Amino acid sequence: MSQQFFVICPKGFEEIIIDELSTFGISEYKATVGGVSFNGSLEDAYRVCLWSRLANKVLIPLVSDVVRQIDDIYKLCKSVAWSDHLDCSATFAVDFNGQAPFVRNTHFGALKVKDAIVDYFRDIHGERPSIAKQRPDIQLNAHLNKGVFTLYLDLSGESLHRRGYRLDGGLAPLKENLAAAILQRAGWKNIAASGGALLDPMCGSGTLLIEGAMIAADIAPGLSRDYFGFMGWRGHVPELWQQLISEAVLRKSAGLAKGLPEIRGYDASVKALNAAEENIERAGLSQYVRVSRKELQHFAVPTHTQVQAGLVVTNPPYGERLGETEALVHLYQYLGERMRRGFEGWQLAMITGNPELGKRMGIRSYKQYQFRNGNIQAKLLLFKIESQYFVIDSANRPGANQVAVKTEVVEMSEGATMFANRLRKNLRTVGKWAKQNDITCYRIYDADMPEYAVAVDLYNDNVHVSEYAPPKSIDPDAAERRIEEVLQAIPEVLGITNDKIFVKRRQRQKGTQQYTKFDSQKDFFEVQEGDARLVVNLSDYLDTGLFLDHRLVRLDIAKRAYCKRFLNLFCYTATASIHAAKGGAAFSVSVDMSNTYLNWAAKNIAINGLSESKHRLVRANVMEWLEDEQNNQLFDLILLDPPTFSNSKRMDAVFDVQRDHVALVDGCMARLEQNGLLIFSNNYRKFILDEGLISRYEIQDVSAQTIDMDFKRNQNIHKCWHIRHKAS
Repeated sequence: MSQQFFVICPKGFEEIIIDELSTFGISEYKATVGGVSFNGSLEDAYRVCLWSRLANKVLIPLVSDVVRQIDDIYKLCKSVAWSDHLDCSATFAVDFNGQAPFVRNTHFGALKVKDAIVDYFRDIHGERPSIAKQRPDIQLNAHLNKGVFTLYLDLSGESLHRRGYRLDGGLAPLKENLAAAILQRAGWKNIAASGGALLDPMCGSGTLLIEGAMIAADIAPGLSRDYFGFMGWRGHVPELWQQLISEAVLRKSAGLAKGLPEIRGYDASVKALNAAEENIERAGLSQYVRVSRKELQHFAVPTHTQVQAGLVVTNPPYGERLGETEALVHLYQYLGERMRRGFEGWQLAMITGNPELGKRMGIRSYKQYQFRNGNIQAKLLLFKIESQYFVIDSANRPGANQVAVKTEVVEMSEGATMFANRLRKNLRTVGKWAKQNDITCYRIYDADMPEYAVAVDLYNDNVHVSEYAPPKSIDPDAAERRIEEVLQAIPEVLGITNDKIFVKRRQRQKGTQQYTKFDSQKDFFEVQEGDARLVVNLSDYLDTGLFLDHRLVRLDIAKRAYCKRFLNLFCYTATASIHAAKGGAAFSVSVDMSNTYLNWAAKNIAINGLSESKHRLVRANVMEWLEDEQNNQLFDLILLDPPTFSNSKRMDAVFDVQRDHVALVDGCMARLEQNGLLIFSNNYRKFILDEGLISRYEIQDVSAQTIDMDFKRNQNIHKCWHIRHKAS
């Protein structure tokens, strides 16, 4: 016998729900917002409950009419022949949605429905069924909208998206039916049938992988559920249901017997992977779905398989706070690069709550769909990894959108000519050395001539000029004239335009002064140092995000870091931590007090395809962090590179490296493994290492070995020591 049913689904699913119903042989349907009604048999409704990968609920409308007062709802509900649906000894529950002037709240509305049902049984049988919040014999859904009240019998019980395999959703879980919708829109069923692989580089708790395996193996999503809402309903036909279950079991056996394509997931979080493995095991798919710990930098097509192409599907983080979003720009950019360089011929399906981030992929999507992921309005972006879809994003290009330094174009003065000659002389040596060593960021001038007290650094094809504050004995007009001569000479010698030059005045901070922002252009771009990709900013801050004089220290850390636990104190933008990670560090912890620098560090982590779950950023006062007994983890390699002084508002007292370095070093040594190494450096030119430290530890002054070719003219640019525990 044909009757009406209503399928509840997430908004945006209506079209694909209709496609799914058609595969079940259902042909009479009508879509509305958030659902589809259809005419069919009880067998059809059972089949939707068992096989729908997209639905939330399957409901039977019991009664519906216009209501104008609360008694109308009571009378309408009492008119139902409840004896056809439950016994006096049974239990039921009511879920009420909607509002009207005569319904004070949903609890009040639900209570009126319950009263009607209870009074029906009392009038006829003299006894009443009970209310049960957990797994009642029947679940009723009451809906009031624009004066029309409808009461439904819920055949599903709890939402159909709950397959029964997932207990731990992880940090950013996708509902199972949303995962299935993503895969359906991406054409996964056909890709799987042709032998294509399914890969998720940020798999979290594994929902996309499990749903993908169930689709490929023709496994009914409801097969593992032990409860449906119709099981306590008097209209339930157990024989019919069991027939459908037997059919589903046979289809599952046949699907698994033919074998599944390669299905793999990766994540940097151990917690997420543990949850994924448990979910996969509960789904009975451990033999077919594999997950492993891997950061995005190592994401590639599996090499030991015959996989030629397939689908990459992922739900990357969206970023709700500003600092997170800025770092995620680089994560999405990196993911796009990995896809373009290693996955040509594949397809990519990515759901994101921030579609603007998707534009940083460098690939044009060929289709987009609106979905909701929980309370977040999300968009599914579909990509074909083919060269015709690759785009050049000027926002990703190093040096884009620079701020011009406006200087009047005049004939070079005698002073400018003199400065230009010195710059050329330096470039003949330092420039040649940099090219031979693949160094793109280096110093070409550092107050070589006292009257031109500036430092000139190259960052790719951009120039950063730091003007040292002139002594009081120098006429301010003369100092200003000399900086103008510097700006005349640089474009002439380097063959660049003025918009590639950034000028800052550096002066010693005193008292309660602090370094502040210069600008707010957010003009970040990428440079390369060794194997590390680093983000710099030449316009907004006093420093650029990369201390060039510590280049050899960072490269040395990269060589030493393999399988080591690395600690980076006063980490700044965590450039040393990136080198440690690229060198194969087991993990790293980077500590700094500045949110600005830690957000910058997050950019560096993202653009290298690394994960903060493995390379942790900690906002803390380093002195207090070292004294905290809870931070008792030991490290194999520690970098301690404190500022000369700091008067941050988060500190009770001013930090002074000369005064405070003993406590710092002792604190680090307490965190250092017996065979570990502490690298201690600072830029205070009058610094003297404490004699007590020399007596307690094995200390080697390596300052000379850590000063690279471009800083040889200034041997006192920084000091550096290797500190180890004495042999016991």
